[in-house]
Amino acid sequence: QVQLVESGGGLVQPGGSLRLSCATSGFPFSNYAMTWYRQAPGKERERVATITNSDDITWYADPVKGRFTISRDNARNTLYLQMNSLKPEDTAVYYCKRTNYPGWGQGTQVTVSS
Repeated sequence: QVQLVESGGGLVQPGGSLRLSCATSGFPFSNYAMTWYRQAPGKERERVATITNSDDITWYADPVKGRFTISRDNARNTLYLQMNSLKPEDTAVYYCKRTNYPGWGQGTQVTVSS
């Protein structure tokens, strides 16, 4: 059974940093590209960043380029999202997702506010 468990969210001031983690189980993590999504209140869920499985090629949405870094630890079956220079518009619930799997984890809330 595929499990995706996000953690690391919280309340942070503008300009601050957070590192999100996504602990996975139930599938061979190193075989799949992984993606972070987010959903802000009243908005559709949007793709934030993706990392491939074999060569760690990354993709970022324009609003987070240069501020967020996606990475993975295949030995720990864990996906990360380092978020720096956070802005109020980054406030959202953040989710990780496995390629070719329809399910979602519970997400982790990130709130950027002074």
